[in-house]
Amino acid sequence: MLRSLFSGISSLRSHQTMLDVTGNNIANANTTGFKAGRTQFEDTLSQMVNQPGAPQAGAGGTNPAQVGLGVRVANVTNDFTSGAPQQTGRGLDMMINGSGFFVVNSGGEQLYTRAGAFNLDGLGRLVTGSGAFVMGWAADADGNINANGPLTNLALPITTTMGAQATGTVTFDGNLPADGDVADVSDEPTSLLRSIEVYAADGTPTTLDVRFTLAATEPAQWDVAISDGDGTELGTGTISFDTDGRLGDVDVDPVTVGGEQISLDMGALTGFAGLTTIEAADQDGQGAGVLQSFAMTSDGTLMGSFSNGLRQAVGQVAVSSFGNDAGLEKAGGSLLRATVNSGAPQVGPAGDGARGTITGGALEMSNVDLSQEFTNLIIAQRGFQAGSRIITTSDELLQELVNLKR
Repeated sequence: MLRSLFSGISSLRSHQTMLDVTGNNIANANTTGFKAGRTQFEDTLSQMVNQPGAPQAGAGGTNPAQVGLGVRVANVTNDFTSGAPQQTGRGLDMMINGSGFFVVNSGGEQLYTRAGAFNLDGLGRLVTGSGAFVMGWAADADGNINANGPLTNLALPITTTMGAQATGTVTFDGNLPADGDVADVSDEPTSLLRSIEVYAADGTPTTLDVRFTLAATEPAQWDVAISDGDGTELGTGTISFDTDGRLGDVDVDPVTVGGEQISLDMGALTGFAGLTTIEAADQDGQGAGVLQSFAMTSDGTLMGSFSNGLRQAVGQVAVSSFGNDAGLEKAGGSLLRATVNSGAPQVGPAGDGARGTITGGALEMSNVDLSQEFTNLIIAQRGFQAGSRIITTSDELLQELVNLKR
């Protein structure tokens, strides 16, 4: 048989594979995080017709004469350049800016994906569209995350709570006016009441009332009376200022509210004339709260918003990088599997090392270039046609040979 017949057959097979790859790229033009494939050809073995000859004194060298035996697919590689971002505004949609992959647990196997369209299942676990668990690190009760610890399946159940914390310090800030009325010369001395809500260890709130009454001027001195919301007196004290309005002496002892001792920090107060800006600026306690929503930070931290008005980390999404992304094996469902040629997964927080950052409320679109793919369709079609023409022409030659015997 003619060698060209087998060359033509190999051309048909190879261009059919190219057509398959191109068709798959076009079919996945709208698949989130899809990476386009590219077909690479190489020639097969060649038959030696004449061996090469070395140059000699009486004759020059000769080159080898070889006849090729066809073509084959050398490789189908994936293009891991990033796709364009698509803003969705959905909190569970995540996109990696740069290199890296989300780590998921599918049937007990650790796989990887660029498709960040996640959902919550009935138990509040973060999952992919196919039900694989998104992996990362859960925060402890205080919102601390150990990114060096083992990976776990991330969960955001509606029962997630932020624990209560007893108030230890109430901080006052601002100015007490030095030019007010005192009790010696006025029936109504200058008196200022400031209230703030404080918390017991179990989260029980109590209103703390602090009344400042001007007792003397030049320099200014204020009496402090502390009570709870029911009017029960809890303690008293005094504050004095220098003649230049700077804080002098503070004699206010801690008070006990709900079994917890609370200190009153008044070290930032001033006593200038004509200004009344004193406020109970802050307290370090909190009531218990339940998770209402969350937002994503660039390092993959899930910041939960709780019903007590506070925000606290509830977990962090893990990101993995590889030495050779093209060495990953497609496992279906937009998932990838590590291989011996991809290198070991380097798992860590987003934005650390070679790992890209994460954007919440966005998805990575497919990186398929339709104009290039339709061009590849034409190339594959013409290559297939040319291969079939080789077979047709070889058949005509064989027919001529057969017709020699008549």
